[in-house]
Amino acid sequence: MASDPILVVGGTGKTGRQVVARLSALGVPVRVASRTAERRFDWTDEATWGPALEDVAGVYVAAPDEAETVPAFVARAADLGVGRLVLLSARGVDVPGYYGPDYHGAGGHLRNEEAVRASGVPWTILRPGWFAQNFSEGFFLDPVRAGEVRLAAGDGAAAFVDTGDIADVAVAALTEEGHAGEVYELSGPRALTLAEALAEIERVSGHAARYVAVPAEEFVKELVGQGWPQADAAMWTSVLAPVAAGREAVVADGVRRALGREATDFTEFTRAAADVWRSA
Repeated sequence: MASDPILVVGGTGKTGRQVVARLSALGVPVRVASRTAERRFDWTDEATWGPALEDVAGVYVAAPDEAETVPAFVARAADLGVGRLVLLSARGVDVPGYYGPDYHGAGGHLRNEEAVRASGVPWTILRPGWFAQNFSEGFFLDPVRAGEVRLAAGDGAAAFVDTGDIADVAVAALTEEGHAGEVYELSGPRALTLAEALAEIERVSGHAARYVAVPAEEFVKELVGQGWPQADAAMWTSVLAPVAAGREAVVADGVRRALGREATDFTEFTRAAADVWRSA
């Protein structure tokens, strides 16, 4: 595996770019799959898959929820002799109703998981919970900077997982023995409410933001009032349902099982990202 590259599909995303950085630091050749890469990759254009997969030792697959062609891509990878597959899935996708009735991405994740399991290629599945980095570069960043985070998450908590931990597990699965056939549930080492998370951010950065729990129906109306399509607003509200219900507060042991160490604590994440909020 030292001479053949690892293909990182989703190599510019939150986890993918960290997988790329870690593989490169190890001296492992990396091929980043994107629409603008030298070997162009597009989930909707099967003609781009073969050149991207040519002579790769393994593949990290981080696909958008709407990508329906992942099983076909996995089959192509198997046909071309790829040695390992690591799939980024999501926590709770195997639990009926985990995300509520308006979120349909869970079925897609399960379909993708079934595809890698049936591929005949040694596989590893990663099921992370909510990313800590959503506060520093994702969904919550602009509201945090504005000083108020309004969500239909009630008083629920989440064991926010650091994307660096996800990348570390992915790289281990791609480059080491002992991870084939494993499903790693990934979380941080403790659960925090949204208010507690924002308090930690204020503690390290000095930037204050308050959390406002909004009832689900009202939250949908607010989003629609901001220009969101009704279906998208309902879906985003459903995605928050596991936090409101306390399901995301469960601490998983995947980081410890895969890496032999504890998961990165939210406080450590906030210290590393503090400048993002100080500039607000």
